[in-house]
Amino acid sequence: DVQLQASGGGLVQVGGSLRLSCAASGFTFDDDYTVGWFRQAPGKEREAITCISSNDGHTYSYYADSVKGRFTISSDSGKNTVYLQMASLKPEDTAVYFCAASEGVLVSFPFYEFDFWGQGTLVTVSS
Repeated sequence: DVQLQASGGGLVQVGGSLRLSCAASGFTFDDDYTVGWFRQAPGKEREAITCISSNDGHTYSYYADSVKGRFTISSDSGKNTVYLQMASLKPEDTAVYFCAASEGVLVSFPFYEFDFWGQGTLVTVSS
């Protein structure tokens, strides 16, 4: 039974930082996988912001222009968790953040057809 749980959201001020976590059960982040972070603001479409893909010991990361240079995705196979470190937060970063996972490597970014989706965690950036 595969489950993903996103956590770590909260209320932060402009310029602050947050670290989101995506913990998996019934699914491993050790090799041959892709995990993506998505966000959806009220009244807006879901946006793919970053993905990490690992295969045969090689890891690749992808970022949307809106977060590049401010957000960093990483994985910890020992904890079976993928993280999203967010810095220099802006009001437009306010959204519900979701993580998703699939077996196999990512071919192109953005990609939305993930096998498993977690529940979202709310990030609110206030000035």
